[in-house]
Amino acid sequence: MDELLWSLEGFQWDDGNSEKNYKKHCVHFTECEQVFFNRPIFVSADVRHSESERRYAALGVTDRNRRLAIVFTIRGNLIRVISARDMDRKERNYYENQN
Repeated sequence: MDELLWSLEGFQWDDGNSEKNYKKHCVHFTECEQVFFNRPIFVSADVRHSESERRYAALGVTDRNRRLAIVFTIRGNLIRVISARDMDRKERNYYENQN
């Protein structure tokens, strides 16, 4: 998955999703972008939500060490964030135990 992420060229932002993530979870789009540049990041296929397009789930940290869970898709060569929120307890435990 790392090779795929490094081959991408940027982000595609939908105003609705960006605003929704901030209003609902206080996650700014710049924090979402940071997760993709910081290590470690754990990415898996989100099969359950991949009905009309392939979706992925990422667990990672921002520059300020905020732990985020992000659902995204890839459109062309861009990452399109669908949702972002703080990791729940189970996700945090997984993330911390993988380090």
